[in-house]
Amino acid sequence: MEFSMECNMATMTATTGSHRIEVMAPVGSWESLSAAMQAGADAIYFGVGKLNMRSRSAANFSREDLPEIVATTSRYGIKTYLTVNTVIYDQELDEMHLLLDMAREAGISAIIASDMAVISYCRSIGLEVHISTQCNISNFESVKFHAQFADVMVLARELSLRQIASINQSIRDNNLRGPSGELVRTEIFCHGALCMSVSGKCYLSLDNANLSANRGECLQLCRRQYLVKDMETDTELRVDGPYIMSPKDLCTIGFLDKIVKAGISVLKIEGRGRSADYVKTTVQCYREAAEAIINDSYSQERIADWTHRLSTVFNRGFWDGYYLGRNLGEWSQRYGSQAIETKIYLGVVSNVFGKINVAEARIDTANTLSVGERYMVIGKTTGVYEDVVSQIRVDGKEALSASQGDIISLPVKLTLRRGDKLYKIVTTTDEY
Repeated sequence: MEFSMECNMATMTATTGSHRIEVMAPVGSWESLSAAMQAGADAIYFGVGKLNMRSRSAANFSREDLPEIVATTSRYGIKTYLTVNTVIYDQELDEMHLLLDMAREAGISAIIASDMAVISYCRSIGLEVHISTQCNISNFESVKFHAQFADVMVLARELSLRQIASINQSIRDNNLRGPSGELVRTEIFCHGALCMSVSGKCYLSLDNANLSANRGECLQLCRRQYLVKDMETDTELRVDGPYIMSPKDLCTIGFLDKIVKAGISVLKIEGRGRSADYVKTTVQCYREAAEAIINDSYSQERIADWTHRLSTVFNRGFWDGYYLGRNLGEWSQRYGSQAIETKIYLGVVSNVFGKINVAEARIDTANTLSVGERYMVIGKTTGVYEDVVSQIRVDGKEALSASQGDIISLPVKLTLRRGDKLYKIVTTTDEY
């Protein structure tokens, strides 16, 4: 697969003193992989098959994709982290061993794991391990224990920055090093969905549908609205107001400087089940913010711009999580995304004329596209391309708009591919 890299693909990493700030992108599809690379991700994380915590919600990849993923990302210095972070049962050990053997052979940078069967096998074959948030690492003693297996570990999502800073100070004071001999690095989630349960250990889907969240099969039943029933009178009440089991999404863009000062080395963006445009936008914003902290251009004005851009893609509303000392979460106001923009599917790119920078597509849905409107194209190797319609030709003739059934031609600034999907971008709500 040949990836389109029209933008600067140099590794974008902020460094403060001894801290190397790595921006890690969630990748649940080829489209998201290409988008992450376009946005300047330092690393990607993804799953293969069923042994990962997004086996149901993300498209995922196959074992056979591993060499191609590594070959593509390594050309740009991007690290690859394979998630094998579910609970593992005896009957799955052979499958797990095969997957890890293939990961080592392909050159995967590290495995994100929580089950000791996975961790110990990785160590036995010389494969680097990162400890998953599923291990709920909340104190220095736990870090010290896991340091015999891993150089990098994801801290529990429920910690405050004060607790995180204390852990990182203890790592430095004790000169704690992992198997590679390097000082242990810590990682946190900086953006994306949060769970009502501690470190994602939830049994709601298992209880309701016999599908375990700890096996990557979460149905996100907590995101729904519920009735409360009085068992004595059969009176039912609808829970009014917030969705009381569905937290808003984490957004740390406004205090990223404090996170860096707390000693965090890796910023991990949640969202392997989300779309390619979400991946591109979030990675771009956090990469820019990390760089801004280094070059002293991190400001309230830029924070407002990043927050606005982040609000244009999937989110359930934003809050700061537990990092600033909160004890209770903030809850979603409604079901689904609260993004201030949405994309409407129009059709598929049917032809490309590279020499004259024109793409041809057919509008297959009951929607229109007009001059002056914004549009987006998403494809496996194109990634995410956004532009404003400057000109439309319908069946070869110039027009102001096009509708269902029309074959249109659009001038484009980079080479698209046949089969890429065409969307119109529209504003959905006022900003919150």
